[in-house]
Amino acid sequence: MTATKGLEGVVATQSSISSIIDDQLTYVGYKIDDLAENSSFEEVVYLLWNLKLPTQSELEAFKKDLADHMEVPDAVIEHLRSYDLSTVHPMAALRTAVSLLGLYDEEADVMDEEANRRKAIRLQAQISSVVAAFARIRKGLDPVKPKQGVSYAENFLYMLNGKDPEAIEVEAINKALVLHADHELNASTFTARVCVATLSDVYSGITAAIGALKGPLHGGANERVMKMLTEIGEEENAIPYIKEKLANKEKIMGMGHRVYRNGDPRAKHLEKMSKELTKLTGQEKWYNMSVKIEEYIKENKGLPANVDFYSASVYHSLGIDHDLFTPIFAMSRVSGWLAHILEQYSNNRLIRPRAEWVGPNTQEYVAIENR
Repeated sequence: MTATKGLEGVVATQSSISSIIDDQLTYVGYKIDDLAENSSFEEVVYLLWNLKLPTQSELEAFKKDLADHMEVPDAVIEHLRSYDLSTVHPMAALRTAVSLLGLYDEEADVMDEEANRRKAIRLQAQISSVVAAFARIRKGLDPVKPKQGVSYAENFLYMLNGKDPEAIEVEAINKALVLHADHELNASTFTARVCVATLSDVYSGITAAIGALKGPLHGGANERVMKMLTEIGEEENAIPYIKEKLANKEKIMGMGHRVYRNGDPRAKHLEKMSKELTKLTGQEKWYNMSVKIEEYIKENKGLPANVDFYSASVYHSLGIDHDLFTPIFAMSRVSGWLAHILEQYSNNRLIRPRAEWVGPNTQEYVAIENR
């Protein structure tokens, strides 16, 4: 047996949820470009879970179901209040809160298909409320209860800021949620599938996935992109900063992608949104700086931007705290995780790979007094 580092190129399962073929990302066969430009996030979640687009009546019923389950148990909110809010990272708080949600779900360990779908609804709905509640609590503000009759994206911004958002803000969050919803067998999705392949419960699978997403090489990339842009400060500093990083052989976050040869098809949608939002808010330097960096890295390293690169300036323009970028990614990607968990349950086999042995061969045991 020979190991493949990072499992690169290894096909680990079959799936009908999303695909990356010839640099084209699709959800259930629908091109990401069409979905990003035309779909609501709720429509995409329905698609991922049911492998078909909803009718108008199905979509309205699904949206209502999500809205009806957005409130989080009081005990979970009180637990968020108990954290050391000066030091805890939002992803650590989210990971713990999602695990805690399982303790307050009477169906947590009920494993039939209908119960798992009901849990999927509750998790998808409540994760946005948890993120918004944590963001407010650490600022000394009370959580805001969700609204009825508005979209998932609008509800999140309303719960986060305590006021009705502008239409362009809702459009930006909706587009980002659609683009991040699923991405074939990425690290966090694979983690979720490995976890539930043991027939562990949905909450365990999502908690495990959040732990994987927390890392800077996965979901944490957009937070690191904004940290880089902030360190650069002004447009004229961008190229000297990048040249120094490259000379020191440091990684430039948000550039290149393991599975795309000619560029991430999602990036252009958030680049456009970044251009619009930074101009609207008088913060064009973040967009201009990003363009300069991408052009330089593409020319000198052959690496175009990925979806994380421009999402950083989009979220920053919306006034969102930088360490909330990854939890917002999780709000979206939980839809894909849940789709993959349901798919794994439907045709399960324990995921148990092997390892290539590179240690010493056949050693003789020596009694401790003779060592």
